[in-house]
Amino acid sequence: MAAEIVNPRSESKTGDTGNEGSAEPLDSFDPAFALHRGGKMAVQATVPVRDKDDLSLAYTPGVAKVCSAIAEQPELVHDYTWKSSVVAVVTDGTAVLGLGDIGPEASLPVMEGKAILFKQFGGVDAVPIALNCTDVDDIVETVVRLAPSFGGVNLEDISAPRCFEIERKLQERLDIPVFHDDQHGTAVVTLAALRNAARLSGRAVGDLRAVISGAGAAGVAIARMLVEAGVGDVAVADRKGVVSADRDDLTAVKRELAGFTNKAGLTGSLESALAGADVFIGVSGGTVPESAVASMAEGAFVFAMANPNPEVHPEVAHKYAAVVATGRSDFPNQINNVLAFPGIFAGALQVRASRITEGMKLAAAEALAAVVGDDLAADYVIPSPFDERVAPAVTAAVAAAARAEGVARR
Repeated sequence: MAAEIVNPRSESKTGDTGNEGSAEPLDSFDPAFALHRGGKMAVQATVPVRDKDDLSLAYTPGVAKVCSAIAEQPELVHDYTWKSSVVAVVTDGTAVLGLGDIGPEASLPVMEGKAILFKQFGGVDAVPIALNCTDVDDIVETVVRLAPSFGGVNLEDISAPRCFEIERKLQERLDIPVFHDDQHGTAVVTLAALRNAARLSGRAVGDLRAVISGAGAAGVAIARMLVEAGVGDVAVADRKGVVSADRDDLTAVKRELAGFTNKAGLTGSLESALAGADVFIGVSGGTVPESAVASMAEGAFVFAMANPNPEVHPEVAHKYAAVVATGRSDFPNQINNVLAFPGIFAGALQVRASRITEGMKLAAAEALAAVVGDDLAADYVIPSPFDERVAPAVTAAVAAAARAEGVARR
């Protein structure tokens, strides 16, 4: 079976699923409800069942031969089932978009959306799985038990700091790729855009000092990836200011973060850290004062990625910055995870990788940046999600990196 990007709402349906007591369904008032009626995806067979001969091959007795072969040689499951082409999109509904902890049922429209993006942009089938539990060990045990059905696990919209522990424990226990997109997908696309911004300005990433607003899932992953990529210095600020080793209020994750960032030993507020900085990366929401943006180095880059309201509005950022990016589709240079996760999983599944390494993520960022090529400009440091070159480039780079790092099994 394969997940198909179709909407069963096109079939005749009866019943009013609008607000209780409403005279008309919600579809009548909002096109978003009309699009979502019946869900955004379905399951489609990849083989016909037209007669008894087809039935005997697709099901009993023919299926028994395949089952017996897999029982004897478990690796055959990759060849004779959909396992190697399907990803579980797993959430507990605790950090859904900008909506927060809205629960598993309310998260399903987002998880369905993620699944159709996997298919549309990477050719990867995906199944939304919303779990009615939030305890770290409960989630880990549940996913481990589900894992035989899938070639990879994409963790989605799970609140920090639990998301770090869940991902780590799953990576330790499973031999398939486990990837928290809110962390690593964001980091890959951010690094790709930063590489091109630096290239546009004639600088190396090692010459840059970056300040990140937000020490949650995305902020920590971006910081780690920028350091891995050789960015000169990276400081991260949370609600209480710059994450530094001298603070006594840090969680375990933030203590680790302090250990590999902030070489300059900055303390104090986000605003003070921005003075003379080359790069601002926002993944926290809120508003950065214009005066702080004005204090950044000449030719600075502002990546204000909060949605729907960027930390620095582009009109303000353009007064001072050479390159401006946001998370929104209605401004140039959208930092959109869909540029990364479909190709990353497609590449990992293609070679049956046992995990996704730092090298594979760095390769994805480099490939994504390279798609821009000679068209590089201040309003084009990152490709559009609809650029058909993106997924093949990322897929090939990730597959090659997996083989180079010894985690590929084909």
